[in-house]
Amino acid sequence: MPSRITYSVQQMLAEANASIKTLNLDEAQAMLGRGDVLFVDLRDPRELAREGRIPGAFHCPRGMLEFWIDPASPYAKPQFQEDKTFVFFCAGGLRSALSAHLAQRMGLAPVAHIEGGFSAWKKSGAPFEPPEDPAAKRF
Repeated sequence: MPSRITYSVQQMLAEANASIKTLNLDEAQAMLGRGDVLFVDLRDPRELAREGRIPGAFHCPRGMLEFWIDPASPYAKPQFQEDKTFVFFCAGGLRSALSAHLAQRMGLAPVAHIEGGFSAWKKSGAPFEPPEDPAAKRF
């Protein structure tokens, strides 16, 4: 008998979006390059190689987020110990909403996420670094 899911992704997203700051593209672009802001790219390495990246963004694969944030973790990263505003993004804004909510619950502050994620960022004409040359990966 299959499991009966009692806490849906839709519920998680509604809870997250009710408690975190969501930046529109203009707000997010205005923060790019500021020394007191760290953009955190949650996409997996294949997504970065295929789609490109936001200049200066710190890459944190979603599966490592909790471990990299917690200073008591053996995997803690110094980037999350800095006094900055943390702007999370993923491909479309779903993983980043959940991640910002979790990071905020862990005590990381201030946090926000980009509405529409990297896809919306790129589509808007905001600055981005192009994808890696696939031919270069063959050698």
